Amino acid sequence: MAHPLDTTFQALADPTRRAILTMLLEDDMAVTDVAEPFEMSLAAISKHLTILTRAGLIQQEKRGRVKWCKLDPDALKAASVWMQSFGQFEPVNLDAFERFLETELPPDP
Repeated sequence: MAHPLDTTFQALADPTRRAILTMLLEDDMAVTDVAEPFEMSLAAISKHLTILTRAGLIQQEKRGRVKWCKLDPDALKAASVWMQSFGQFEPVNLDAFERFLETELPPDP
C-alpha cells in the first residue's frame, strides 16, 4: 500500500489535476462544469477526478442527478507540513534587501 504522501504527490504531478484543484478553490462544481475548460472527454476528466478523490484531495457527491466535486480543505495539510520541514532556511529580510537595492541601483531621474 502506498504512503499517503506518495498518493498526494502522484495526484499533484499532473497539470490537469492541479488546474482542477485551482478551479475548486473558488467553489464546488458539477463534473460537467469542471470538464468545460479542458479539451478532453468527460470520461478523461472523470479519471482525473477519481485520482483526486482517491488521494483525498476532493470529495464527490451526487445531488439529484448531478455529480458535484468539492475541495477537501485539510487534504494538503500533511504534504504542506512535510514540505515545510525543508524550509529551515533563514527567511529573506525584505527591509535589508530594499536597502541593498537602494545602494546598488541608480536613483530615478
